[in-house]
Amino acid sequence: MVESVSLKVFGMTCALCSATIESSLERLDGVTRIKVNYATEKALLEYDNTKVQLPDIIKKIEHLGFAAAEHEGKDVNSQLDRGEIERNKMRRLFIIAAVFSSPLMLAMILGGLGFCHDYFDPNTQTKWGAFIEYIRYRTSILHDWRLQLAVATPVQFIIGFRFYKHSFYALRAKKATMDLLVVIGTTAAYFYSLYISLFETFTIYWGMKDIYFEASSVIITLVLLGKYLESVAKGRTSKAIQALIELKPKTARVLRDGAEVDIPVEEVQIGEIIIVKPGEQVPVDGVITEGYSVVDESMLTGESIPIDKKETDFVTGASLNKFGSFKFRATKVGNETVLAHIIKMVEEAQNSKAPIQKIADTVCGYFVPLVVLAAIGTFCIWYFVIYNGTFFVIDRPILYAVAVLVVSCPCALGLATPTALMVGMGKGAQNGILIKNGAELETACKVNTIVFDKTGTITTGKPEVTDIILLDPANGYDENEVLKLAAIAEKKSEHPLGTAIYQKGKERLAAELADAEKFEAVPGKGVHAEIQGKSVIIGTPKMIAEYHIDLQKAEEKLFALHSEGKTAVLMAINGILTGIIALADKLKPDAPAVVAALKKMGTEIYMITGDNRKTAQAVAERAGIKNILAEVLPENKAAEIEKMKAAGKIVAMVGDGINDAPALAKADTGFAIGTGSDVAIETGGIVLLKDNLFTIPTALKLSRKTMRKVKQNLFWAFIYNVIGIPFAATGNLSPVIAAAAMAFSSISVLLNSLSLKRFKGTTT
Repeated sequence: MVESVSLKVFGMTCALCSATIESSLERLDGVTRIKVNYATEKALLEYDNTKVQLPDIIKKIEHLGFAAAEHEGKDVNSQLDRGEIERNKMRRLFIIAAVFSSPLMLAMILGGLGFCHDYFDPNTQTKWGAFIEYIRYRTSILHDWRLQLAVATPVQFIIGFRFYKHSFYALRAKKATMDLLVVIGTTAAYFYSLYISLFETFTIYWGMKDIYFEASSVIITLVLLGKYLESVAKGRTSKAIQALIELKPKTARVLRDGAEVDIPVEEVQIGEIIIVKPGEQVPVDGVITEGYSVVDESMLTGESIPIDKKETDFVTGASLNKFGSFKFRATKVGNETVLAHIIKMVEEAQNSKAPIQKIADTVCGYFVPLVVLAAIGTFCIWYFVIYNGTFFVIDRPILYAVAVLVVSCPCALGLATPTALMVGMGKGAQNGILIKNGAELETACKVNTIVFDKTGTITTGKPEVTDIILLDPANGYDENEVLKLAAIAEKKSEHPLGTAIYQKGKERLAAELADAEKFEAVPGKGVHAEIQGKSVIIGTPKMIAEYHIDLQKAEEKLFALHSEGKTAVLMAINGILTGIIALADKLKPDAPAVVAALKKMGTEIYMITGDNRKTAQAVAERAGIKNILAEVLPENKAAEIEKMKAAGKIVAMVGDGINDAPALAKADTGFAIGTGSDVAIETGGIVLLKDNLFTIPTALKLSRKTMRKVKQNLFWAFIYNVIGIPFAATGNLSPVIAAAAMAFSSISVLLNSLSLKRFKGTTT
C-alpha cells in the first residue's frame, strides 16, 4: 500500500544537501516519489509500506548525517520547538566561534596597520610615538603562533566538525556540497599555517606574519553567522503555514448523553452534535441543526465581512462565531476539514518546484566539482606559472585558492527560487488564494488570455425564475401544475437552473415535493424524468429537438426572452411542448471592474457558456466582455481551450462547476472558485477561497511579482559568483572577505524574497 508522509529534515546547509537526500532515497526499494526542499526543510515522499517502512527511511536520512522527524499538524509545536532549538544551537556555536576568532581577527587588523613589532623601542622622539611603540609591543602577543594555534584549533575541529561530518556523508553518497568547499578551504589554510608555525619559517607580508589561522577560523565563524541568519529568515518565510496551523481550535463542546462535555478537538467524531457560543471558534466542519449566528470566516477566506448562518448552513472549522449560539452536526473532522486541506495544499505547494528551479538545480549539481577544479587551477597558475614554483611564496596561491572555494558557495543559488515561492504562496493563502504548486504559479505569470465560465463565475450562479409561459395548447395544465412537475423533475438536479426551478416550486406550492420515479440528467442540455406516469423533459431547444418535438410555436417567445438577457428552458410533457420557464442570473457586482482591471493588465478576456448567444451577449455586454463563446456543451469547453492554446495563447480558465472541470484541466492554469464544486476545486491549479472576482487579478499580480523576485534572486546569485570567483582567483579578494560576501549573498536573496510580504492585492 502506498503511503504519503511529510518529514521535517534538520541539518541541511545548502540546496545540494537536499539533492543528496533525494538521490539516496530514490535508490531505496519502495520509495516511489521523493521531493526535498532546502528552504522549507521538509521532505515529501510516497512509499510502498510493503517494501519499506518509515523508520527505515528516517534511518537512511540519519545515515546521511541529517536528522528527520515526521511532520504532522498535531505535532507542529514540537516541530517548531525543535527548529528553534536548532537555531539556538547554531547561535551558540557562532558566539563561541566569534569569541575564539576575535583575537585572530584583531591580530589581522592590527598587523595590517603595522602593529606587528615584538620589541619596544624607547628612543622615540615624542610621547605620542612612545605610546604607539608601547601599544605595538603589547599587542604583539596576538601574533604569537602558539596563541593563534590554541584558539584556531577548537574552531576548526570542534565548532567546525559539522562541516567535516556533512562533507563525509555527502561524499559517501557520491555528492559534493557547500560544506566540502568550506572544509577544503579552511583545512588548507589551517595546515599550511601549522606547517609554517612548527618549522618557524616566518616571513612578513604587509606588516603581518605569513600564518593564516585567522582565515580558517573567521571563515567558519562567518559561515555559521550566515547560516544562523539564513535559518532565521527561512523561519520568517514559513510564517503563513504556521499561522494557518495555529488557527486550529484546541477543544470542542459536544453533547454526550445529554450533557455538554469539553473534549480535545482530535476526539470529535463525525455525527456528533457540537455547541458553539459567542466568541468561540468553530472546532470542526459541519451543518447547523439549531440556532442562528454571524460567523467570521476571514481567517480562511480573507473575506472581512461576517456571514449569516442559519439551520442547514455549512460552518467551517477555525472560523469565529461572533454573536449567537448554535448547535451543529460534525461532518468533517481531523485531516478531512477544510482547514486541514488548506494546510496540506499550502505545504505541498511550498515544497513544490517551479520549472525555472530546474536551472538552479542543474547548475548546483555541477557547481561544486567545477569550483574545486577552479581552485586547483588558481593554485597551479599562481604557484607554477606566476611564482615559478618558489616555495617561500606558496602561501599566496593557497590563499587565492581558498578564497575561490569560499566565495563560490551555491547557497544563494539554491535559495533563490524556493524562498520566493514560499513567501509568494504564503501571501496568496493570506489573501484567500491557494496556489497548488510552483509550476502553476510560474504559468500564471505568463497568462495572456482568461476564459470565464458564465454561470457562477461572471454571474452569481443563483438564477431565479422570472416567467412561466404556457404554450397553446398546454394540455390542460395550469401554471402551478407545470411548475410542480418541473420542480419535481429538477429536484435531484445539481445544475443552478434546475435548483432555481425546484426552489421556486417549493416556495410557491409551500409543500415538500415528491421524488420522480426516474431521473436522468443530460450534462449541458437538461433533464428527463418520469413523474406519476408522465414523461417530463426540461432542457435546451437542442435537447427538445432530439426527442423530435416541434419547436415552432416557442420560437418567437424564446427570441423575446433571450433579447432580455434571460435564460429560457423548454418543457415537454408526454412528448408535447407545454411551456417555457425563463430565468435570470444576476451579474456579480464586481464583474465589470474586474474585467476592466484584467484588460489593463494586458489580458484578453473571453466568456464561455452553454447558453444561447442572445442571453450570453446580454450578460457579456454588462460585464464588458467582447469575446463570447456561446452554446458550448461541457465536453466541448475543453476543445475551445485547446484551440486557443494551439493559437499560441497562454490560457487561464475560471470556473466553479463540475462541467468546468475538463476545461480547467485543459487550460494552462485553472482558477477554481472555492465556493464551487469539489471536482472543480480538485482540478483547478489555483483555488480562490472567497467568492470575489478581484482575487483573479490579485493572483496574477502576485504570480508576476513572485516570479520577478525569483528572476532577481537567480540573477544576483549568478552575478555574485560570476564576479566573485574571478576576483578571488586574481588575488583581489581575501578568504575572510569572501566568507562575509558568501553569507551576505544568501541573506540578500532571503531579504529580497521576504519583501513580497508587503504585497497588497487588488480590492477595487
